[in-house]
Amino acid sequence: MAITVAAATTAGAASVLPLLPATPAAASPAVGVVPLASPFALPAPSGPFAVGREVLHLTDRSRPDPWAPGRARELMVSMFYPAVALPGRPAPYLSVAEARLLIDDRGATGVITPDDLSATRTAAVLSAAARRGRYPLVVLSPGFTLHRHTLTHLAEELASRGYVVATVDHAYESAATDFPGGRTLTCTACTVLKGQGNAGYARVATGRARDLSFVLDRLTGDRPAWRHARLIDRGRIGMAGHSIGGNATAVTMAADPRVRAGINMDGGLFEPVPAGGLNGRPFLLLGAPSAVPAESWLRDWPVLDGWKRWLDVTGSGHMDFTDIPVLGEQAGIPDPGFPLSGSRAAQITRDYVAAFFDRHLRGIPQPLLDGPSADHPEVVFQKTSTKI
Repeated sequence: MAITVAAATTAGAASVLPLLPATPAAASPAVGVVPLASPFALPAPSGPFAVGREVLHLTDRSRPDPWAPGRARELMVSMFYPAVALPGRPAPYLSVAEARLLIDDRGATGVITPDDLSATRTAAVLSAAARRGRYPLVVLSPGFTLHRHTLTHLAEELASRGYVVATVDHAYESAATDFPGGRTLTCTACTVLKGQGNAGYARVATGRARDLSFVLDRLTGDRPAWRHARLIDRGRIGMAGHSIGGNATAVTMAADPRVRAGINMDGGLFEPVPAGGLNGRPFLLLGAPSAVPAESWLRDWPVLDGWKRWLDVTGSGHMDFTDIPVLGEQAGIPDPGFPLSGSRAAQITRDYVAAFFDRHLRGIPQPLLDGPSADHPEVVFQKTSTKI
């Protein structure tokens, strides 16, 4: 059940989604989780903490929705957090309605059933008791047409390592997202932006930046929307996004000084980084070796004015920074265009994202970010700078 909160504060290419039985290693549940009967599972988190999850419905009544005139802007947010390791109900992956529309959008109808995808096993326990402490906050924004659930393995990994993580669904920008009242909203923005090209994607990125700042308002303000908001260390906030979510991360950082560090996972910078940069804050470009984001990354590299890295993952594709290839591998139907396995792509994503935030939100040295690693030979350091 989602907690509904209203506020008046202002603040790539499609790929098939096939899924089949998980390997024993991938299927191992985290401590405290009672597994569901399902042939599919996300990779188990590697951190020392159990993971809890809750869902928020946030409404900004001061801002009209850009894709639905006459309606206030709505967001669905999943909160992942370090939890007390006790038995409990596993957090569902996504609803059957969301699964059905996602399968259709990914061109995988007949490859997997909505019921099976919906029942994918996760590590988080629904509404688990929170572990005491104060933790850095990381906000994650998904790719265009994708929903927040496609970043679940990364969110659970970070939470298991001692982060609070908020994954955000932006209304009318995904194939399907459930909202309160029995509503499943689809991608109205896809229709509105048809034929607009890069200008349309820039519009998405700038709108999402307002969404993401609003989420920070509701999580860290004087009257927070989440019952466990006390867990959040307001002085240590990071942000990451996949595809257009990565562009939105940079746009948010340019406007919102609360975000101390950011990651763009294979997203083109349709809305450029401002000429004035990001006020010296660190930024990681982590992507596939593709010309699609590379052109804009080359353009904006000089104005990224703090610690920065540009890392390419050899053999990866655009979706390899999400759950999709992990589940495709479990189906025994990997994408033949990208030789990197889904499980390996997930491990690389988790390792480098966690290392980045450990370094820049916790101040822990991370040799993994200093240069090529024998344990991660797929990762190529294209460009580096260590201004801070």
